[in-house]
Amino acid sequence: MGDNDQRLLRSDVGEPTVRMMAMPKDANWLGDIFGGWLMSHADIAGAVLAYRRARGKVVTVGVKEFDFSSPVYIGDVVTFFTRITRTGRTSLTVHVRVFAERPGALPGDYIEVASGSFVYVHVDDFGKSVQLPEL
Repeated sequence: MGDNDQRLLRSDVGEPTVRMMAMPKDANWLGDIFGGWLMSHADIAGAVLAYRRARGKVVTVGVKEFDFSSPVYIGDVVTFFTRITRTGRTSLTVHVRVFAERPGALPGDYIEVASGSFVYVHVDDFGKSVQLPEL
């Protein structure tokens, strides 16, 4: 993928929010990364964007979907791209697309490995839902 293709990809899928390297401790004995590891980091990436939009504390209240399309292996650099797809009075939905860069690949040569939608609610210090601030 060339530089122009990479920019097109990023505009298509949202902003790169979290980047991690898959490590041996995150894998099963066959070298595949656990799905729970991938989902938890996708939730973190979604929460980062939700936190920015809410300008405060958010909690995860649901996962609408999460699909695994390709395995992640030890040594893959995994990037979580996020974009807000819905905003309500107190909640917002963030779609997360997950891409891996395999060792030895050219920078920006991504393989999509998973995607999902997470729902977050903006809460106060007591855990009570509060209205999202105006943009």
